[in-house]
Order: sequence, then structure tokens, then C-alpha cells
Amino acid sequence: MSSLYAAYAGNLDARLMSRRAPHSPLRATGWLNGWRLTFGGEQMGWEGSLATIVEDPMSQVFVGLYDLAPMDEESMDRWEGVALGIYRRAKVRVHTLEGEETAWLYVLDGYEGGLPSARYLGEIADAAESAGAPHDYVMELRKRPC
Repeated sequence: MSSLYAAYAGNLDARLMSRRAPHSPLRATGWLNGWRLTFGGEQMGWEGSLATIVEDPMSQVFVGLYDLAPMDEESMDRWEGVALGIYRRAKVRVHTLEGEETAWLYVLDGYEGGLPSARYLGEIADAAESAGAPHDYVMELRKRPC
């Protein structure tokens, strides 16, 4: 039985997800209403702060919704550093064209703050663009400080 995984930031890149979770197809795209993309954990990142989301009633984050196969969950947990305490899982509601879905995603297990590297921010914007995020959303990502 698969579970629904909401991918944001770099995990919106379909090529990247096909390597990290090869048995898990993209189901839909949608929005996390009441959340915003931010960065934190500067001391944990290899080049600046890491992407995460925090609750914010005035914001929304574009996501890809994957049917994550059980065999891919362990791989994703390893990649996101769950056992190392870098990211943890959280449940969210994703709004898609088909309606609302409950899914889980990774949030940084650390404080908000710091800036991402320009390269990392570019990868996040490229991933959002390739996943079909609206142009204005992608442009806001590209204009963020780094």
C-alpha cells in the first residue's frame, strides 16, 4: 500500500524523484495553503540553509503529490536525513484540482533562518518550473535573496 508524499523545493524535480523513489509515480500537483517556503539549518547544509516549510496563513507552496511506494519510503527517509535528525515527517492537506488530499512531507527539524546558496535556490526554481508551477511563483523563487 502506498502513501501520499507531497514534494516541494528540489524534490519537485521529476528526474531527481525518479532516482530517489523509482517505484512512486507523480499523481498530481497542488498547493499547501497556509504554508510558506523558507530556509533554515544553515549549520547542517553543505552550501547555506536548507529548504523547509512553516505555517503562514497568508502564503502557499506549490507541491507535487506522489504515490510513494513502501519500498521507496526508506530511501527517501535516508536521503532526507530523518535518522540524523535533519528532517522529520509532517502531515499536511494538499489542494489539487481533484480536491483535498492528506499527505506527508519533510520539514526541517531546526530553526528558520539563514540563506540558501544561489545554486540551490536556482535548482529549486528550476524544479518548480519543470513541475508546472505558475510563472509568477517561479519568478518569486528566482528573486529570493541568497
